Amino acid sequence: MIDAIPRDWIKTVTNVFLIRHPARVIASFSKKYENPTIHDIGFQKQTELFRFLRNAGQNPLVINSYDIRRSPEKMLKKLCLTLSLDFDPAMLCWDAGGSPYDGIWAQHWYGAVHASTGFSDPEGPLPQLPQALRRLEQESLRDYEEMMDYCL
Repeated sequence: MIDAIPRDWIKTVTNVFLIRHPARVIASFSKKYENPTIHDIGFQKQTELFRFLRNAGQNPLVINSYDIRRSPEKMLKKLCLTLSLDFDPAMLCWDAGGSPYDGIWAQHWYGAVHASTGFSDPEGPLPQLPQALRRLEQESLRDYEEMMDYCL
């Protein structure tokens, strides 16, 4: 979120943060964007927004993408229950292809999602990042671990 954009509106909605381990984010991001920075990958901004909401008296939800992929039905039921929504088994599958609401970044980031019809198995071991990106991972871990403390 750009600093110049007012934030008060986010206090009026239910917020859910989807997190992913920094090594996975950086490995994926660096395939499309050379030499990513801490600002580019967004962990600090995400944690800043999370703290903003906590300080405003909210308890925003946090869910780890790994947990969803490991146990989609269980985690979606848990998420729905927490949000007072009805779970529908149709949430576990979808038609391949994009959606009109995917936005302008879909062509860059959603290739695997557009090719899928359901949740993939959990990702394997954490990727080994090149030396040049390891510091970025270490800088991001602090924010990721803070968010992990609040996971469903």
